[in-house]
Amino acid sequence: MPQNDRPVKRNARDRRAARRAEMVEAAMAAVREHGAAVSVAEMAASAGITKPVLYRYFDDRADLQRAVGLRAAEWLMERMAPALAADTGPQHQIAAVIDAFLAGIEEEPELWRFVVHNPAEREPGTEIVEDVREQIARLLAQLIGARLRLAGRDSGAAEAWAHGLVGMVQSAGDWWLERRTMSREDLTGYLTALIWDGAAGILGDAPAESAEESHDDTGDETAPVLHIFPKEAGDGA
Repeated sequence: MPQNDRPVKRNARDRRAARRAEMVEAAMAAVREHGAAVSVAEMAASAGITKPVLYRYFDDRADLQRAVGLRAAEWLMERMAPALAADTGPQHQIAAVIDAFLAGIEEEPELWRFVVHNPAEREPGTEIVEDVREQIARLLAQLIGARLRLAGRDSGAAEAWAHGLVGMVQSAGDWWLERRTMSREDLTGYLTALIWDGAAGILGDAPAESAEESHDDTGDETAPVLHIFPKEAGDGA
């Protein structure tokens, strides 16, 4: 290939990628306007083009859904990243991660439904929510594993527990989006309490954060740990 042909081909690929990204953003706007059952024609119209033009950039509807799902996953992970990376007490961090997730699906309910409960026929590899869960669970597994090792415990179950927690919070989030029988703050507190009681069982009788960890950056004290299951007599205070 002549040297002067390479910049031309690269520029063409860049323009195609940029145009495709614009169409993904337009498709997301259509989801917000028309709901999770949005049609391809509505997504094309949002981009100011026709379906045949749209399909010059995407193989089929599944390819478009995959691209939208990946962009939505990036957005959700961006929302959750500060909580996942925060250097704070474990109870604070659990609550922050749960609240960031719930805030994300609350802000973009139709987009969440489109990605997770897509009405279109799925093909292998198009289940984007699995990729999102995997990314979050991987980070949680690192956090849980580090906490277990710090406590001198076996960290072998960290990955399994992380996936279980992600599935639980996602299921509760789906239920909450449909029912809205409580505030986001209350749901975050309930889920955090359940997870924290599990941590108490794993780490022994000292789940409470240390004096240093019980304050956030503003000096405010952490809310008292709500125990879902009362201690049996003889278990200690």
